[in-house]
Amino acid sequence: MSQIVTRSETEQTLTNLGIEKKPTSYWSLVWRRLKRNKGALAGAVILLFFIIASVFAPVLAPYPIEVMKMENRFIPPSTDHWLGTDEFGRDILSRMMHGGRVSLMMGLIAVSIAGIVGVFLGVISGYYRRIDIYIMQCMDILLAFPSLLLAIAIIAVLGVGLTNAMIAVAISVIPSYVRVVRGTVLSIREKEYIEAVKALGVSDLKIIAKHILPNVLSPVIVLSSLQFGTSILAAAALSFLGLGAQPPTPEWGAMAYVGKSFFLNAWWMTLFPGLAIMLVVLGFNLLGDGLRDALDPRLK
Repeated sequence: MSQIVTRSETEQTLTNLGIEKKPTSYWSLVWRRLKRNKGALAGAVILLFFIIASVFAPVLAPYPIEVMKMENRFIPPSTDHWLGTDEFGRDILSRMMHGGRVSLMMGLIAVSIAGIVGVFLGVISGYYRRIDIYIMQCMDILLAFPSLLLAIAIIAVLGVGLTNAMIAVAISVIPSYVRVVRGTVLSIREKEYIEAVKALGVSDLKIIAKHILPNVLSPVIVLSSLQFGTSILAAAALSFLGLGAQPPTPEWGAMAYVGKSFFLNAWWMTLFPGLAIMLVVLGFNLLGDGLRDALDPRLK
């Protein structure tokens, strides 16, 4: 019968031979888990495709997006125009590649604003209990409205436009960050090592910077990956309603809005921008689910 060698015995043997196993870092372990998740890899591939196509749109786009050729109006998908042309003879593929830059930038800016403000308010609310009730009451008021309806109300105050749409989407996302970060901080601040650090006279600012924020990082990363797709979808919905990006800006939601008027005769004008929005949101959701599993400290 073959002898069964346990993992600890193997490690001890390597140590006796002078070969020490290099400790695996937390982020290396996260990357290893993420690579094993097929859904997360599929989402990353989808996002990488759209990011490359958007970033290098000025080089990769087959046609200029400003040139109008009325003789090429409503050409269906063909070898010359892979995704067809619009009512002004402009190439849909070229406009979608440039529109991806606008849509992805809107999501990035909205999530960045919401993340910075939400993490700040969440940490303050969870660490300083005296002002917790005031911050959370404000967040509860914002959460009482559906996010899209709240964004529309904010735009009604700020005015129609691309910048105001990004601000509106960011404000509607902030409560999600505040609640997640607050819950994490509440659990961390009761740990014994936090009490010990306080007893040593360490300032609150150092405690938050060295002990609170690093533990908040993982849930914020997961939430941001999920909110990125939600923010792009909300921004596209606002543009579709005529409240965000305005024509002729090549933004996916605005392109779908224009295309709906010609749907019966030129279905490709609405279908392809809608598919782009769906795939990007799907990619972020798949990647977010993978990150949630990879960053789970309970898994080995």
